Amino acid sequence: MPLYHAVLFDFFGTLTQAVSRGRAHVHLARWLGCDPRQFTAALDRTFVERARGGYGSASQSLRHVAESVGVRPTRAQLAAVLPARIAAVLADTRLRPEAVPVLQEVRARGLRTALVSDCAHELPRYLPDLPIAPLLDTCVYSVEVGACKPDPRMYLTACRRLDVDPRRCLYIGDGGSQELSGARQVGMTAVLLTAPDLAGHLRFNGERGWTGRTAPTLTAALRYLDEVPPLRPAARPAALSVR
Repeated sequence: MPLYHAVLFDFFGTLTQAVSRGRAHVHLARWLGCDPRQFTAALDRTFVERARGGYGSASQSLRHVAESVGVRPTRAQLAAVLPARIAAVLADTRLRPEAVPVLQEVRARGLRTALVSDCAHELPRYLPDLPIAPLLDTCVYSVEVGACKPDPRMYLTACRRLDVDPRRCLYIGDGGSQELSGARQVGMTAVLLTAPDLAGHLRFNGERGWTGRTAPTLTAALRYLDEVPPLRPAARPAALSVR
């Protein structure tokens, strides 16, 4: 019987290479009538609330970003620009060459797989068309859960859908959103991906002083599947309830 029952992956910077915003975001800002630098700064400033779904729909979120820099786009402008916004985020997404083989290896071992991502409305729109999609048993998006990592709901939603004990889960991430601390809090074994390209990665609320498990590649992270899970007590059940 496998020592672990599931592997959970972060998306941006983990299954993908390091992310930086491309020129498409500059064009998008100009289409809306925004100064590109102010627009991208507003995207950074509002990321967590957008990723929680706090501004409403994709159109409402984009409107909020524009209005925060003094621009009031029309409904027609927003409708026209939304596909370009999705395309801009997709253009920044480059899967790691090992992403598909690693997911295939995990499934070949008889383990379940999950994606757990802090993201706004764009990722759920385009991920089904990526080659990793058929290899994921479930995808947990913060914008749908209404919370960002390290909130326990992000991890426990995945466990509930997979019907697995969090203590039998390996979590792999680049360390954004203090995701490793959150995974460890619910009882998972957490691994920090330390790929060299991540030095320039667009990351929010990153881990500080991580002293736990690390791996330079996704492939290397799989070696931890051969270890006996520590099965440490998780946090108090009341703190981990999924609503």
